[in-house]
Amino acid sequence: MRIALGADHAGYALKEHLRGHLKAEGHEVEDFGTHSEASTDYPDYAREVGRAVAEGTAERGILVCGSGTGMAIAANKVPGVRAANCFDPFTSHMARAHNDINILAVAGRILAPEFAEEVVKEFLQTPFEGDRHQRRLDKIHALEPSGVC
Repeated sequence: MRIALGADHAGYALKEHLRGHLKAEGHEVEDFGTHSEASTDYPDYAREVGRAVAEGTAERGILVCGSGTGMAIAANKVPGVRAANCFDPFTSHMARAHNDINILAVAGRILAPEFAEEVVKEFLQTPFEGDRHQRRLDKIHALEPSGVC
């Protein structure tokens, strides 16, 4: 799978861990940064990963900041993005199965690297259930402005 990856300074260490893990699992990873622990602004990375997913150059995206919250909020401003901040495999599974999320946001200051791998695994392997959930996604899509920012 083609995965767009991004983090701010608070998520840098976990991003680096996940990048190596994803590559070892055979995924193609495009790393949008950051590339150090120097202070950065998370919306910049959320925008780039969001664009890659919305435009189809990546199938899925993963964003990491301190709590995951800021990344999810910023990514959801990009039309076509459905991002969720997930803290465990269950919420990751349900966000994919019911909400068809295409970007996972995780907390670099909260999740242990091995536990984050399990959250990512559920995000990547869980299919969207469709059916009644598609009707809801259609209503969400109708709320979006057209075009990609």
